[in-house]
Amino acid sequence: MWRLCESTHPVLTDEGGALLDERTGRWTQLTPTASAAVMLLLAGATEDEAAGQYATRYGIGFEQAAADVRTVAAALTAQGLATTAPLSRGRGWWGWWR
Repeated sequence: MWRLCESTHPVLTDEGGALLDERTGRWTQLTPTASAAVMLLLAGATEDEAAGQYATRYGIGFEQAAADVRTVAAALTAQGLATTAPLSRGRGWWGWWR
């Protein structure tokens, strides 16, 4: 499942958005369509479900929508802002000293 990294903080609207990487302090600006793709992916949808909703929203074919959603997901993953790894449970409160 695709998700943002714990150090990534989104500010998303229908008019666009931005992601703050707290590790670097840098903002990544998103276009309105990229912001929509991220919102759909964060809603818990698979990439295919997100693509279907994206296609409906923008009135485009499923193949184009799937390519758009995959491109956004891959770009943010490559930048270290998102991941497909399972959510880390950490080592608990006692792990701070290890």
